Amino acid sequence: MRGSVIHRRGLAKKKGGVGRHVTKNVARIFAPNLRHQRIWVPELKKFVRIRITARGLKTINKHGAYKALRKAGAI
Repeated sequence: MRGSVIHRRGLAKKKGGVGRHVTKNVARIFAPNLRHQRIWVPELKKFVRIRITARGLKTINKHGAYKALRKAGAI
């Protein structure tokens, strides 16, 4: 996904200032939290090396490595 970082200056009106003003808009990319991981799959009796998101690791912990990786098409 694409988005932007908005740079602002000034003190908020709520805090007694004249308000926040936008000084710059910078494009940025929202990237998934990927990591290289070695996961033990007991059904295969071996380690599988995959690139996985932090959310994917939670799914593997919940459903088990073989079932989650099979559904994702990794094995």
